[in-house]
Amino acid sequence: MFLGSLLSLSLGLFSGGETYRRQLSVELNPGSPSPLPPGDLLHVRAVGDNDTLHFLFCSLGAPTLLLVHTNTSSSTVTVDWPQFEARNTSGGLKVEPESSILYSTAIVFSRLLEYNDMNDTADTTSDLFPPYKLQDFRWSRLNLSGPSALLCGVAATFSNGSLCLQLSVFGSEGRGQSWPRLLHTANSSQIGVWLDGVLPRATRSRFMLELQAVGGAYPLSKVDVVRSIDDEYTPSIFKVSQWVSVENGSSDVLSFVQWKPVAYRRSDPALEDATPCRHSNPQRQSGQETAVLSALVRAFYTEPETFGLNVSFGIAGEPFYNSTKFLSWTVLVGSGSPPADSFSPLVLSMMAVGLGTPMILLLLGGVCVCVRKRAEPSAMAYEPIN
Repeated sequence: MFLGSLLSLSLGLFSGGETYRRQLSVELNPGSPSPLPPGDLLHVRAVGDNDTLHFLFCSLGAPTLLLVHTNTSSSTVTVDWPQFEARNTSGGLKVEPESSILYSTAIVFSRLLEYNDMNDTADTTSDLFPPYKLQDFRWSRLNLSGPSALLCGVAATFSNGSLCLQLSVFGSEGRGQSWPRLLHTANSSQIGVWLDGVLPRATRSRFMLELQAVGGAYPLSKVDVVRSIDDEYTPSIFKVSQWVSVENGSSDVLSFVQWKPVAYRRSDPALEDATPCRHSNPQRQSGQETAVLSALVRAFYTEPETFGLNVSFGIAGEPFYNSTKFLSWTVLVGSGSPPADSFSPLVLSMMAVGLGTPMILLLLGGVCVCVRKRAEPSAMAYEPIN
């Protein structure tokens, strides 16, 4: 009974009841003229009880995800397509009413970097090849499946293969089906990035991905690393990295980019296909230079504040990209505080059994000792002499 109570308590602590939900609607190239522009603009509108999240994913220039949070459930997106495509001034894309905007964040996938790790040290500063600039890629049309979109592109210098990004927006809490199985909420989206079949420029090549975070007053400016003791959903990984935006002097997180420091060398990964990844410290970048890379940043921001970092895949001693010619990495982008993993029912049950069994044995041992001590005096008492 005691062990059962522990199990019930553990499962009760884990279950949090019904999760918060948003109503999703999807629109591709909203209000676009005919013929279609050279790149695509996807708008996913996630409506809550009294607010709205606007997720805008654009392939005109470097692939960019823009997240805008408003304090009303009736806010809308309008696009001035001639101005948007011209990419010479801001104002081509607006979220209205503008007074309802609480904050915004844009993530630009700007460059793919390759270096020759001749000495197997994973030193990212040596033997760099000319970078692949993602604004120069030939991007496919967005392939939609509900609130999910797949974008693939090739560089003029690729002799084979492609770089793909898949955006997924969620209406409720859940978890990815494949590793790293990130926990998501109704306030987040997920982008999977993979490099497939690209011929490296050296037999010992490793890759890095450059990201730039654009914001207004409070851009994403620092990365926190959070540790855990539970690796059930991402085996052998006990950390999560969180690139966050906070107000000055406050601990409240406005928006975040979250990832597990792991990539995979196969499309259907097993534990042996995992490879660690590292990130550099965020550095301030030129907002106007970032706006040149991305039509979405140029259209929405007037004076963007930008920070950039690199995520490098593989460490010393790990197999090189040439071993499988495949590399995948997953990241969450969302508003508010990043989702945090709780102990799963399986782990909580194991903890309950691990803690409960010794306590039951101690209780039973104590009872046995008490019974024996109470029985000893009666056995040793003198009997009357007839």
